[in-house]
Amino acid sequence: MSEIQEILTRFWDQLIAQPSGPLAFRFILQPLMATILAIRDGSKDARAGRPLYTWTILTDPAHRASYLREGLKRVTRVTIFALVMDAIYQFMVLRWFYLGEALVTAFVVAVLPYLVIRGPVARLARHWNRRGAAYNKAQ
Repeated sequence: MSEIQEILTRFWDQLIAQPSGPLAFRFILQPLMATILAIRDGSKDARAGRPLYTWTILTDPAHRASYLREGLKRVTRVTIFALVMDAIYQFMVLRWFYLGEALVTAFVVAVLPYLVIRGPVARLARHWNRRGAAYNKAQ
């Protein structure tokens, strides 16, 4: 087996094993923290009338960098926490630290939920705000 195949196999095996291994609570805690941040930021986006976060990152090169910087600032603590927890897990189980595996795990449990949730929350908040405004006008 080539070295790359060995790395990918070990990485995949460990990623699948982690949710049931030591420190498994981080697979609940970190996405939950990212979700809370995304809900807060998506609500702020809706109130400010800003375009949808993830959609803007994907389709608007002029604003992509500033949106990515802002989102990175928001999830930095969660990402660092995810990296530290994965490092502890790796040292406990593998007796070694693999940076690439830790980065991918941190992205999956901290950054990805933020990216996926922030836009839909902003859309829902806009919908509720418009509906509330229409209700207030009817009174």
